Amino acid sequence: MRLLLLRHAKSGWGDKSLDDHDRPLSERGRGAASLIGRYMRAKGHVPQRFLCSRATRTRQTLELVLPYLSPSPEISYTRALYLAEPERILELARETAVSTLALLVIGHNPGLERAALALSAPPANAAERERIHELAQKFPPCALAVFDLEGEDWRGLYPGKCRLIDYVRPQDLAADLAVDLTADLDAESGK
Repeated sequence: MRLLLLRHAKSGWGDKSLDDHDRPLSERGRGAASLIGRYMRAKGHVPQRFLCSRATRTRQTLELVLPYLSPSPEISYTRALYLAEPERILELARETAVSTLALLVIGHNPGLERAALALSAPPANAAERERIHELAQKFPPCALAVFDLEGEDWRGLYPGKCRLIDYVRPQDLAADLAVDLTADLDAESGK
């Protein structure tokens, strides 16, 4: 089973009268969310179920990622993910049906970053050690951490029980990689 943790893309403060919950994405954030969506598809990180905070910036992130992923996923919006603590994030993920093999959680820091760090099992190799090191440095807007769960169902989702198989930030996706991803997607669609 695979768990994907995605921090919402960069938001803006254009309208100072807005409550934090209602802040929309910035233009930069919109571009980053689309880029991460293309990356997820190219890497085969395609969840069946989405669990998303009800905040405007998380919903907008999902809207921009979704066109690159599953055509008919199950989507649940929950206020419980808004600024949730790591324990709450994992608790919500544990409620996932056994039939779901891949779950994407879109939420907020600092809880999402702390949940990602807590989930990571001791690294099995140098590449995983490097991913964990990068994750520990910073989990910026639109960062994606991908874990494989060591267990038979979502109830086994506990700290130290997952392999960090991928970690990417928008700034990691250089212009040449973005071009490669676009070419791959064009080839898939027959363009």
